[in-house]
Amino acid sequence: MAERVASIDIGTNSTRLLVAEADETGGLRTVERLMRITRLGQGVDGDRRLAADAVERTVAVLREYREVMDGLDVPAGRVRTTATSAARDAANRDEFFDAAEDAVGVRPELLSGDEEARLSFLGATADLDPADGPFLVFDLGGGSTEFVYGTTGPDGEVVSALSLDVGCVRVTERFFSTDPPAPEDLSAAISYADAWLDDVLREMPEHADAKTVVGLAGTVSTVAAVELGLATYDRDAIHHFVLTKEAAEDVFRTLATEARADRIHNPGLEEARADVIVGGCCVLVAVYRRLALDEILVSEADILDGLARSILDRHA
Repeated sequence: MAERVASIDIGTNSTRLLVAEADETGGLRTVERLMRITRLGQGVDGDRRLAADAVERTVAVLREYREVMDGLDVPAGRVRTTATSAARDAANRDEFFDAAEDAVGVRPELLSGDEEARLSFLGATADLDPADGPFLVFDLGGGSTEFVYGTTGPDGEVVSALSLDVGCVRVTERFFSTDPPAPEDLSAAISYADAWLDDVLREMPEHADAKTVVGLAGTVSTVAAVELGLATYDRDAIHHFVLTKEAAEDVFRTLATEARADRIHNPGLEEARADVIVGGCCVLVAVYRRLALDEILVSEADILDGLARSILDRHA
């Protein structure tokens, strides 16, 4: 049996696990992939502290993941656990890291926005044809959105990376107080995201040279799933689906005008994500509009895959 590795991504909205092993071609073969909505970033945008119940939810999932890794014979020293935007923002993150280390056996690494972007790029582009580059990859998370531009192949390199403090949880908590959100609040949320995207235009002008734009994470995957009308999650249907601007705008209009009780009945929308999906859509449509994109390529390979590959490379 090929040696297995595991990566855990503790995000603002979800906590995810990938157990993988190297295949015959040097790529990754997925053994197990799990996702739980834990909302670690609940209230962090305002309080700059991780809430006790959010920590409790997340640590409980980490204990579950420890059992999964033990059952799948993941060796000690072959696990990377990372924390991103919510932990970067929280004054009490070390207390959470202590509890997380106790639960999973590995202390989380606090990734900078630049490190997060580069790992996301590594995971998202590994199975793409280098001829389809240069690539612009964006990872739309709960508390931040990372952009990274680069090429792949033997001479591939990451040219530039940027992390913006805008994501589905942060936008939802900051702008929405009614269900469904008021039109003026939707406009304010999109304008907020749009203002952050000025940084991309100013600091990453090369983004306009990208041949392929790749979108990652829960909001992007969910909008694709709703557009496809998937009654149950289908990774093969979502991975490398081409999501047009027209389709994304249409899904946004549908979800933004429905109350949560109605929104959850849209095939493809996980109920646990229903309260933050509109905030995520505001960021997504702002990306399409501000960067003048007609379409993006949806990827289900992301930072988890990048982390797993980094472990294999480290022990090659």
